[in-house]
Amino acid sequence: MTVKQLTLPALVDACARLGVPAVGLWREPVAEYGLDAAAKLVRDAGLTVTSLCRGGFLTALDPAGRARALDDNRAAIDEAATLGTDTLVLVSGGLPAGSRDLVAARERIADALTVLAPYAGERGVRLAIEPLHPMYAADRCVVSTLDQALDLAERFPSSQVGVVVDTYHIWWDDRAPAAVARAGAQGRIHSFQLADWTTPLPAGVLTGRGQLGDGAVDMREWRERVEAAGWTGFIEVELFNDGLWARDGVDVLGETAKRFAGEVF
Repeated sequence: MTVKQLTLPALVDACARLGVPAVGLWREPVAEYGLDAAAKLVRDAGLTVTSLCRGGFLTALDPAGRARALDDNRAAIDEAATLGTDTLVLVSGGLPAGSRDLVAARERIADALTVLAPYAGERGVRLAIEPLHPMYAADRCVVSTLDQALDLAERFPSSQVGVVVDTYHIWWDDRAPAAVARAGAQGRIHSFQLADWTTPLPAGVLTGRGQLGDGAVDMREWRERVEAAGWTGFIEVELFNDGLWARDGVDVLGETAKRFAGEVF
């Protein structure tokens, strides 16, 4: 998503030339290119698919809406397995229209996971609950803190359900460092993502993720914290940014790789 202006073949080619060994994919461009073709493309290039984004949106009140969400998430799990990644990122969903009950919405996520977690486990896929910054609680994700995500995940085996540690969403939370340690002790850190917090936020706030080093987040400190909790996997950089998307994608990828080396290590 950081370089969504690139086609999948162009992305794969740029990763190879820049020495980027792994990529997190989103379902929409994979579907556009073709699931089996995308799987072959990244496999032939020797790239590791770190995660697939996204499943989730599990808070619907009506039975038909809940059934559609379960069907879509089962499809996403199958897609992750085909792409060779063991991690499906979940953006849990916001409040349904007319509802103000955050607790009930979170409980409906847990209800859905009782169906989806074993389905994923049978296919070698882990569900990674991503807490989003509280500004998204109403419309996108009622899970706002790492502790809330863990409270849900802990109802299921760690091999089936864990969490995403995303600096953009949790850097502000003074309880997050302890939650990272909690997640690591349980083997529930299933994805680690970086983006910086820059202001002012754009209209709609979705595309406000800053390039590494441009904002308020200490990337090196977070990397050290998550690694101290036991993380040894790849680290994703996920930037939603209109300014970056308007530039040449290969240049953005190269810049991001340099920032990663300089700001994270």
